[in-house]
Amino acid sequence: MTDKIHLAHLVNPVKSPVYAELSYVQPITFETMRIAREVAQSQGIQVELLSTQFAEDHSIIPEYVRKTPDLERSAADFGNFSKPKKLPLLRDLIARLYDGSEAPFLIFTNVDIALQPNFYVEVAKRIRSGLDAFIINRRRISGHYRSLEELPAMYADPGAPHPGFDCFIFHRSLYQKFQFEKVCVGIPFIEITFSQNLFCYAKRFQLFDSDFLTFHIGMEIFKKRDKEYFRYNKREFWKAIRKMWSDLDSRKFPRAERMLIYRMFWWGLHPAIPIRLALMLEPRRWRSFARQYKT
Repeated sequence: MTDKIHLAHLVNPVKSPVYAELSYVQPITFETMRIAREVAQSQGIQVELLSTQFAEDHSIIPEYVRKTPDLERSAADFGNFSKPKKLPLLRDLIARLYDGSEAPFLIFTNVDIALQPNFYVEVAKRIRSGLDAFIINRRRISGHYRSLEELPAMYADPGAPHPGFDCFIFHRSLYQKFQFEKVCVGIPFIEITFSQNLFCYAKRFQLFDSDFLTFHIGMEIFKKRDKEYFRYNKREFWKAIRKMWSDLDSRKFPRAERMLIYRMFWWGLHPAIPIRLALMLEPRRWRSFARQYKT
């Protein structure tokens, strides 16, 4: 693999009321992206910073982030919701990331995920190791941070681990295989849907769940969920799984090499790995093992 690394990183900013969490979190995210890009470029790593947004979101996006075409639809266009919300479709975000850059490696993170200064440098190291897809788990730091002036303290705060997935890096060749259906962002099942696509289609995938390369302000693990949109995303996730079914293999899940009891326990507790799916795939795993044993 060539030593020249070219990355494109997309986020989905949302214009938010003054006292909403995103009103102070997003500027911190943007600034950490800018700083991490400067560090990376000083080491010869090319990084493009991209956004995809609705038309009303333009004013919050800094000039150093290149806007891709505005979003024109949301999950509200595909369901009968009592309180419609303008939640973008994951497939639309990743399509704009793919079309908006020719970078070989693409990155998508939630807009509330901030980066350590060495983030892109470490991403490049993992790419050079031969991975074609990987996920980096965030750290959770104290929720009292509010301003850019506190960035040095945020960088130094070790926080605590978080089990969920919110930072996805993949080679652009995988994009055409992805099955997202109409899963929307901002609701559970986005991380499950995206990660299952990477587990399924990547040739060399790895989960990095103990590195301090990204962080989220706030110690919560689970946020209050909208039941209607949760049910909607759950349906769309299983639609995507049905399309992926012939290619799915639980041997490609994280911790798949562990003993049956351990891996089922770990998967059962993990918020982004559906135990139902793991159990459905287990017979396939044993049939494959039996065929190998016979030969």
